[in-house]
Amino acid sequence: MKFATVGTGWITESFIQAASLSEQFQLVGVYSRTEDKAKQLANQYNASHFYTDVDEMAKSEEIEAVYIASPNSLHFEQALTFLKNKKHVICEKPIFSNTVELEKAYETAEENGVYLFEAIRNIHTPNFKILKEKLPMAGQLRSAVLPYMKYSSRYDLFLKGEEPNIFSSVYSGGALVDLGVYPLYLAVCLFGEPKKVSYHPVVLRSGVDGSGTLLLDYEGFVCTVLCSKIVDSIIPCEIHGEKGTFVLEDAAPISEIKYLDTHTKEIQILSVNQEEQNMVYECINIAGIIETNNNQEYEQLKDWSKIVLKITEEARKQNQIVFNADK
Repeated sequence: MKFATVGTGWITESFIQAASLSEQFQLVGVYSRTEDKAKQLANQYNASHFYTDVDEMAKSEEIEAVYIASPNSLHFEQALTFLKNKKHVICEKPIFSNTVELEKAYETAEENGVYLFEAIRNIHTPNFKILKEKLPMAGQLRSAVLPYMKYSSRYDLFLKGEEPNIFSSVYSGGALVDLGVYPLYLAVCLFGEPKKVSYHPVVLRSGVDGSGTLLLDYEGFVCTVLCSKIVDSIIPCEIHGEKGTFVLEDAAPISEIKYLDTHTKEIQILSVNQEEQNMVYECINIAGIIETNNNQEYEQLKDWSKIVLKITEEARKQNQIVFNADK
């Protein structure tokens, strides 16, 4: 499948490398607002075309799919442009700023006979599938703690008085939508939609959250999601059941899964070795859905995206965290 990219950051390069490794995609075009950056990336990865105009790229008959990794607030308009031109869209997380944008984009995709995906790498990996399959081993779940906390070098710029995209309400930034979506996706995909959501953030001067604690209430237990871009943490993810506990080295990638039996104290290693370039799994799955018209799996991914965005939107509303895209 011939695809193009929007954005020139490290995540775009990672996706290009993963797409090549999957053997399901061929890069034919790249976009950047800056011609030099677009040309440099195209040359680096042997893309035949580079663009500085989204509309021009969207009209290309050679391009079948587009991967979008621009600043968060730009995702929606760019996605609509490509969907209306009958291109499949793979949009980096967080897919959009709010659920209004999401519903409109899904409608546009359906009207034009193409697919729209949120790029969220951890739920496509073999180790996630193992975790989901083995979850009943723990018996009745009683709690879960899912952290994803990494100090961002851009916070240094923020402290100096600048406002990088990821710490800006103009660009729909913040810790929950940037890093918190990884453990949040784990919770939603493993446990379903929670009955109640409560978010307790550290709100920065720019009006977005630098870190926060998200509580998800389920029947019989609470899942705690910890997210931050202003502190570091090395604590693992844990899921606690009456029969045992799962310990995940990280929410993304899920490189190791241990299971501790509550009664025997035996520890089992459940995880398998995965590709170092772990985005390859989402590339393979997405390509498979498109090529086989696997609407059942597609609808499941859509449901998960809707629930995750609904939760982050509710969490923001509780704390008056308003994006420009909401206005």
